[in-house]
Amino acid sequence: MDTAPIHEYFAGLQERIVAELEAFDGKPFRRDAWGRGTSILLEDGDFFERGGVNFSHVTGDSMPASATAHRPELAGRRFEAMGVSLVMHPRNPWCPTTHMNVRCFVATRDGEAPVWWFGGGMDLTPYYGVAEDAQHFHRTCKEALTPFGDDVHARYKKWCDEYFYLKHRKEPRGIGGIFFDDLNEGGFDRCFALTQSVGDHFTAAYLPLCERRRDTPYTERERDFQAYRRGRYVEFNLVWDRGTLFGLQSGGRTESILMSLPPIVKWRYDWHPEPGSAEEKLYTEFLPPQDWI
Repeated sequence: MDTAPIHEYFAGLQERIVAELEAFDGKPFRRDAWGRGTSILLEDGDFFERGGVNFSHVTGDSMPASATAHRPELAGRRFEAMGVSLVMHPRNPWCPTTHMNVRCFVATRDGEAPVWWFGGGMDLTPYYGVAEDAQHFHRTCKEALTPFGDDVHARYKKWCDEYFYLKHRKEPRGIGGIFFDDLNEGGFDRCFALTQSVGDHFTAAYLPLCERRRDTPYTERERDFQAYRRGRYVEFNLVWDRGTLFGLQSGGRTESILMSLPPIVKWRYDWHPEPGSAEEKLYTEFLPPQDWI
């Protein structure tokens, strides 16, 4: 199976997204090649407090446990995995954190046809909810998927709501977006095109929100709540995220894998927002899954 076109697309996507993020922030990103991929990241930018865009291309003689846990038939196969993954943490609490990932896996065994699939998605994690921002993000997600079937967006939105959920907290991580995995229905060309459409729509979904909120004034109260909610982001990535586990188990670069973690985080014991506050509004009006479109 020729994976060169997939490699070319993912590497190009990384560069295109970084160019837009650099132009928006105003500070150059650091480029860090590590043998099986490239991490392009920013710390202490003018707008982004921390974030980065990773491209990785990893191979191995045996599928990691995080992959075979839900695909046991792939145990013992060689694998090739590549993709782009990004997380951006703005400094301004009125600007949401975002995550996007597009990826492809190929599992092989001598004498058998290769098993391939695509996965990915994007999601939004606000600290202070703004309805028009949520609507724009979800509408753009739908635009990315509409050419591939009338029911695709609804299915992938529901999948996202269910996946980015902290089971130990009984709480969503954010307001969702789209998520898909194990995609191989309809042929290779359709699946690759769908994955490309998700990647190509990311900056259109996210950067307009940053432009709207970049000059919104904030106080230490908002920064404090942002740091508290970032703790939920850390908990999900370290406890539940399959991508984090796969990266670590497949011998990926730890610095690049954990680049997704925010720079300033706080935890409190049994904290609850004040009734009627903007912080409570996030929990009551934004985090519950809903039809933003």
